[in-house]
Amino acid sequence: MAVGIAAEVKSKLSIVDVVGESVALKKAGTTFKGLCPFHGEKTPSFVVTPARESWHCFGCGEGGDLFSFVMKRDGLSFPEALKRLAARAGVELDERTTREDARRARLREVLETAIAFYHTVLTGHRSGRPALDYLRGRGFTDATIERFQLGWAPPGWDDMSRLLRARRGIEPGELAEAGLTTARSSGRGAYDRFRSRVIFPIRDGSGGPIGLGGRLLPRAEAGGEPEADRGPKYLNSPATPLFDKSRTLYLLDRAKSPMRKADQAVIVEGYTDALMAHQAGFDNVVASLGTALTPDQVAQLTRYAKRIALAYDVDPAGEHAGTVGVTALEALIPQLAAASSGVQFDEVRVVRLPEGKDPDEVIRDTPDLWREAVRTALPIVDYLIAHHAAGADLRTPSGRSRFVGQLLPTLRALPDPVLRDGYLGEIRRVSGIEERVLLEALHAPARPGHGTGRPAVATGPCSAPVATVTGRDAADVGRITAAAVLTAPDALPVTEILRALTPTEQELLHLLLLVPEQQLQAAARLAERGLQLPGTPGRELLAAILADRARDREAGGPGRFERGRFLESLDPETRTLALALYAQRRPDPAELAPERAEHAVTQCLLQLEAERLEDEIDYGEAEMADAERRDDRAAIASLSQRLRGLYEARGGLDRRRQQTSLLARPLGGVR
Repeated sequence: MAVGIAAEVKSKLSIVDVVGESVALKKAGTTFKGLCPFHGEKTPSFVVTPARESWHCFGCGEGGDLFSFVMKRDGLSFPEALKRLAARAGVELDERTTREDARRARLREVLETAIAFYHTVLTGHRSGRPALDYLRGRGFTDATIERFQLGWAPPGWDDMSRLLRARRGIEPGELAEAGLTTARSSGRGAYDRFRSRVIFPIRDGSGGPIGLGGRLLPRAEAGGEPEADRGPKYLNSPATPLFDKSRTLYLLDRAKSPMRKADQAVIVEGYTDALMAHQAGFDNVVASLGTALTPDQVAQLTRYAKRIALAYDVDPAGEHAGTVGVTALEALIPQLAAASSGVQFDEVRVVRLPEGKDPDEVIRDTPDLWREAVRTALPIVDYLIAHHAAGADLRTPSGRSRFVGQLLPTLRALPDPVLRDGYLGEIRRVSGIEERVLLEALHAPARPGHGTGRPAVATGPCSAPVATVTGRDAADVGRITAAAVLTAPDALPVTEILRALTPTEQELLHLLLLVPEQQLQAAARLAERGLQLPGTPGRELLAAILADRARDREAGGPGRFERGRFLESLDPETRTLALALYAQRRPDPAELAPERAEHAVTQCLLQLEAERLEDEIDYGEAEMADAERRDDRAAIASLSQRLRGLYEARGGLDRRRQQTSLLARPLGGVR
């Protein structure tokens, strides 16, 4: 079991040394300053604070620890950054992690071999000729086919697996684990998962193969084979140790640098849309492999760009098959809010294409139209307002009521009150309804099953009193306790592992793991205040908590947090951190009355806000000292005003913390 690799790496590496490889840092008191590498600036606003093992840019607002810096700089996932920094620190990965790395490396070899086989069949075998003609007919050049290693899976039941076993010695179990074969219903043997399909290799952000996508040829090219005999039009790899569709973006390895350069990511729905964009030179485009954009995918994109354009085939008239409907766009808003992704809602935009035109058609036939459509994309909420206004008769009371009712869940999901107020004004302008009436509707309790914003959270199926749900129902039998974890044969060194988190992170995450009813509210409040957890391990764990709820919703459930499923989904380091938090020797938050649990979360959030405010004050005071040394009167005046505001904010925050403490005293429940 992993034993706190993140904490050990942090103890052995200097964040100043790690950041200093990319940023020219100059000592400024107890901190170091430099020009932010993530946005253009002429005056240094990028600060590294060794005492807190943190970095923060006061220009663009980015910040974190040494892991988040390497992740953002190099476009890596947390496990990848951890592995890279562990090697630099001379920290050995444990036996389980080493075995897992070897297993994943072998699966990549198997996939790479299969990709080469399918590509050879497409480009060098007569059975691949219809597929090659089809791709050329769609406008793809031979150079694109070669560059992206497109392929063709022959129709035989086991052509690929039989050849790879015979010529490369690949075992049947390895083919199955890589998602290349499917067990026969008889239980004897397996058959190739991909047959009679154009093959699109799927790679991770570092370019390593993780899965495949397959597309059936149109019936004419396929010789008129009946649809019922051919299976689904699109087929992806199943979930494997390498492939998770909800966390994957097609062509991310090719698009990450262009996205960073343009500070914009464009997302399309399918392989051919993304491929045509890259062929035409629009190389900041990725595909989400389906109609749903998940918080995990958004989190990946925010490592490279703050602006996101959704260039899906959005159906303005309804929910026709093969299109992204308005319902999917509305569902995205609370996901973004809950994910605390750092993306501003007005920077998530919808690209409007000519009706009936797919992105690849527009890119191929009228690239200038595509360029303009991306440039003039509407913010997602503006798009939804325009869509619902077009579908309602705003001359009638019932039409206006329906229009407002359709938009209320979206408004409630917006974490920023200023944005919420702005869009309320836009709805008032479009509908003619008085602001007083709109506010009354906005603050009315959401009906069960309606609305996706925070007011609806309390009515959800996961919101029963803590004592009757958390850790006591059938889903939580065998609950993790400190005694059980600490007395196990492979007992965790909890104290060492938790050094990867600040005390505030430990307290908050411990609460959220044991009192799931507080998870969505805490995430929304973090987003509303523009807060993030200080360190990457904590951020990864919080994102995984929210992703578990999203998986339940995607499976048709109510969005419930399930401990077993959650732990199973984690990478080894994050799983170890979660277990260590479960095992902490402290009063069990699950025994708190609901009011006490909410109060404890509030105190953690106020502490995070206080820590951020202290960082801003420290930065401002250092800037003031520098301005006084230069005798820069204009800067001194400006900084004085700014510091006064920060001091007032600190005083106000202290009063809020005191007030919440006083309000909590009369409440019942265990401390």
